[in-house]
Amino acid sequence: MANPYLPNWEYIPDGEPRVFGDRIYVYGSHDQAGSDKFCDYVLKCWSAPVSDPGNWTCHGDIFRTQATRDYPADTDWTKENNELFAPDVVEKDGKYYLYCYIVNSIGCVAESDKPCGPFKLISTYKYTISDEICTNGWFIDPGVLVDDDGRVYIYCGYLRSFMAEVNPDKMYEILDNTCIEHFIPIEKTEEGGFTEEESLFFEAASPRKIGDTYYMIYSPKRSPRLAYATSKSPTGPFTYRGYIIDNGIDFPDGNDHGSIACINGQWYVFYHRMTNNTIMSRRGCVEKINILPDGTIPPVEMTSLGFEDSLNPYRETPAEIACVLTGGAFITEKNVFDRCIRNITADTVIGFRYFDFGDDFGSKTMDFAAKVRGMGTDCVMNIYIDGVDTADRLKSVSTVGRKIGSVKIGHDDGVVTSVIEAVTGRHAVYFTIETGYTGWTGDYFKGRSLFELESFVFMK
Repeated sequence: MANPYLPNWEYIPDGEPRVFGDRIYVYGSHDQAGSDKFCDYVLKCWSAPVSDPGNWTCHGDIFRTQATRDYPADTDWTKENNELFAPDVVEKDGKYYLYCYIVNSIGCVAESDKPCGPFKLISTYKYTISDEICTNGWFIDPGVLVDDDGRVYIYCGYLRSFMAEVNPDKMYEILDNTCIEHFIPIEKTEEGGFTEEESLFFEAASPRKIGDTYYMIYSPKRSPRLAYATSKSPTGPFTYRGYIIDNGIDFPDGNDHGSIACINGQWYVFYHRMTNNTIMSRRGCVEKINILPDGTIPPVEMTSLGFEDSLNPYRETPAEIACVLTGGAFITEKNVFDRCIRNITADTVIGFRYFDFGDDFGSKTMDFAAKVRGMGTDCVMNIYIDGVDTADRLKSVSTVGRKIGSVKIGHDDGVVTSVIEAVTGRHAVYFTIETGYTGWTGDYFKGRSLFELESFVFMK
């Protein structure tokens, strides 16, 4: 399954991946396409076999703060504007515990006998720590760790981080005198003779323990990245080690939130990308990562791969799995079946990483076809591998690519075709656009939306 790894109509941002038994479970927020706000009032769960991580099953709504068409709310104190954000689920003693962040309201913990739910409310959070620290009981973006010794820790925060220990006998009760503020350190800056303190933490705390090292994955201040810090203790101090992925490099950016999981011996980072020209319609994506012997995680680029090793160029590729979109272009869902890239201009670059064209082609040329929607303007779409025409057009590519062909795009909807150079091996594919006219009017169509791209295919 390519990125996004869930079915195209599903929007699960803030993904917390967990491996329970022989299945991968993803818990996250639930966005709506075209909405003007983050998240709605339900949490959903998806799972896939560890042996087949592209084969996802939806387990439906597992918790809700408002009544749906099928069930009443699971909370009796929530009203309007009490959306569910960024949950987490952990297992302890054969039970599964869902930790809920409820906007504008005290959060809660729910329990299930199965990792896929449904989850039943057991209690709101119980605590004596300052309401200022936990934002009136919201416990923003809770990430929970059940340590090897049975002790339980919750990590939360917005604009500053805090953690506390949870009573393992009552998984909703915060133990007295265990709260630690700023487990992600404060940075001191000097300006104009004054010293200011600023938290490096934005939101999205997600703890993991790997060997004897504690990892904290989180969203750093002023950045569409997922960063990580490590410690030898669950209570810190945590040391910043770098970032894992940046979802704003050559792509419409926004917040990021996710975590890491080991599946069949391979580590992955789960994150999300923006669609529908908003920062709200977010879809889950995943990339392979490596954890080095010194504990560091080298940054990875965004790809179209998901759980695939390579894309097949000889199958129809939906444009919506593009991992590079520049010049104001964006992906739009028109309905549950119909998606395209819109607002394609002469400044746009569209990219897909990576296709495997095979080793033995037996020909110098191949055919290319794309399904487009015309916008009343003639233009040309150039096809490059491994880069584009100049190295400064993309931040994520440092080399100039090789042009293997182009295809003319006219006024009408339909399929456009061209004969292009045959290639072998594994390559990224990039499209650039030109109108071809810069006469006495200058580039008349500069900035204009030229066409919409639905899909494409290479043909031997």
